[in-house]
This record gives sequence, structure tokens and C-alpha cells, in this order.
Amino acid sequence: MNEIPDMKTPEICFEDTYVYGIEQSVKASGLPKRKDDVSYDRAFRLGSCTPGTGHDCYLKGITVQTTITAAQYWWLQWQRYHFCDIVSSESKMHTIQSMDFDEQCNWYVNAGIIGILHQLVQEYDDNPSKEAFQRIIANVPMGLMLRARITTNYLQLKTMIIQRRNHKLVEWRNFCRWAAHLPHFSQLTGLIPV
Repeated sequence: MNEIPDMKTPEICFEDTYVYGIEQSVKASGLPKRKDDVSYDRAFRLGSCTPGTGHDCYLKGITVQTTITAAQYWWLQWQRYHFCDIVSSESKMHTIQSMDFDEQCNWYVNAGIIGILHQLVQEYDDNPSKEAFQRIIANVPMGLMLRARITTNYLQLKTMIIQRRNHKLVEWRNFCRWAAHLPHFSQLTGLIPV
């Protein structure tokens, strides 16, 4: 198990990152040829093959867990990747009334929108109703920063980097930079750090 230093930018934050199973998966990369040794040379060759050919499947065994804080608009794109599990996440439904919107919204959110959100919460606090609560939830800006603990693996991160390293959102470019600097990631996948 390797603990990775936290990475924080104004747009996205990675905390409590751990990587498991590097040596065991490198060893498993030899199973198709009945090899029972830890050969990083073999693993580097297999891991850098073209995605989808199956030769890099051993990368699935290298598990990554981290806590990500990112805006709602980023999480919507993240969820298109069905192979990444969200272990647990922050709940707007349970915490919206106590959130500090000035702190929890990224700097792209207009201050007027934050003011409206404060007003809607106050209206709900003064006269609670399902409709008043629905108005709060319906008006939460996409720039609200939410936290989730995720589990993924090196094979999936390889795919994500290939697809997202030149994305127009800075969050994705920072995500790719974070993933590319995980232990032995560049060597095992053949991807040059971004």
C-alpha cells in the first residue's frame, strides 16, 4: 500500500489517496505465460500496449482510492465512467441547509446566485415545506463543490487520461496530472505525465 501526498487546486482536490496491489499485479501479468515472477520489464511492455487489446488487463488489479472534491458539473461527467465506484459522497439532500455556500461554491459561481441561494434557505427555515425545499435543490449552482470517496484502478485511469488529458475543463487536466503521478503509473501504462 502506498499513501500519496494530497493534491489541491482551486478547481479539484485529491486527499487520502492510497494505491494497492502494484507488486501483486505486476506478478500476475506473467500468468498467461506461466511466469511467477515480479518482472517490471514485462509489466511495462504489457501496460503500454494499445487500450482494448487485453494485454494491459493486469492494470485492473492496481487499486486506487481517494477522496475527490470537485464541482457538480465535473461529477456529472465523472459518472459516465461506470467502472469507478463512489464509496460514499456528500449529500445535498441532507446538508444543503447547513452548507456555507460562500465557502462551498467554486469561484466561478456568481455572488448574486449565492445570495439567492441564501435567501431560499432562509425562506425554507422560516416556513418549511416540500415546495420550499425543492426550490433550494433546483437552484443549487453547478459550481457547488462536493466531496466523494472513490475507488478505481490503473486500467480505468489509463483510459480516462487518454480521453480527457486535453479536455477544456481544467478539472480534467488536473485529474489527469494527478493520476499520471501515481506510483509507477507512467511506467506501467506507457503514458507520459501531462
